[in-house]
Amino acid sequence: MRLWNDAIDANREEARALLEFLPSIEGLDESQHAGPLERAQAVRQAISTLVAQATPSTMAVDSTIAGPGGELPVRLHMPDTPRGMLLHIHGGGWVAGDPTMADIQNDQMATAHGLAVVSVDYRLAPEHPYPAAPDDCEAAALWMLAHGPSEWGADRLLLAGESAGAHLAAVTMLRLRDRHDAIDRVLGANLVFGCYDLRGTPSTFGNGGRPDLLSAEGLLFTAESFVGGLDEAGRRDPDVSPLFADLRGLPPCLLSVGTYDHLLDDSLFFAARLAAADSPVELAVYPDSPHGYTALPTKMADAHNERVDAWISALLS
Repeated sequence: MRLWNDAIDANREEARALLEFLPSIEGLDESQHAGPLERAQAVRQAISTLVAQATPSTMAVDSTIAGPGGELPVRLHMPDTPRGMLLHIHGGGWVAGDPTMADIQNDQMATAHGLAVVSVDYRLAPEHPYPAAPDDCEAAALWMLAHGPSEWGADRLLLAGESAGAHLAAVTMLRLRDRHDAIDRVLGANLVFGCYDLRGTPSTFGNGGRPDLLSAEGLLFTAESFVGGLDEAGRRDPDVSPLFADLRGLPPCLLSVGTYDHLLDDSLFFAARLAAADSPVELAVYPDSPHGYTALPTKMADAHNERVDAWISALLS
């Protein structure tokens, strides 16, 4: 079974050559910092430094909504004439990041597809372990479903996220089905290099030594920070690890991942289980590409963006 076509295969040499541009995330090396909070703060600083180098959005507006932990910050990207809604959930290993990380792509979603985009600034671990982040994302989704018809003339919602954000988007999708009987109002989920088994899959513990933004040690640290000491049984709870959920009756999902990613197996396994449950799923695998490949200046990243745009356009039409 081939996982990519000839056009994608032709981009492999360039993808490997540009791996030297792969940024380093300080703080994921266990030897650098003694405590979880100190390590999380180092990761936050490193990501903030990277984000500061990007061009900020000219259309985004910061606001707040009511959340389970108090006022919940959100970042809004609003087109002139909305034709749908998108809840975006940022990455950062559950311990770092904020909505500005995705300003460029969220502006694109608003302008190219006419989507009213809300990016949620959920609470971070280790200060706020599970279930704080999923609770915040669930609250943001419910707020959008409640206000969409009157605010933007839209009643159906797209979910999207990268890395930890893809995990939280999958959890949010399942909560909307199981807790609120609202899965018919979810149009689809765009899940990019997500983590779906918090116990760790084979590639989590070793990706063959290939260049990657992540490391086994870093993933174990961020997962432990998020789960807050849950035991093996707790980590298998579908609300923690969506790979263990009943995946029947879900809307279309697009799963994207690179073969150098420590989270490769998460997407492979999750896509297979979705397909076996007869839930519509597309799996997009990008060879010789690490975690975060979408931020690299490569044709592989361009191919990813084209695939996502085509998938969203098809859903909206």
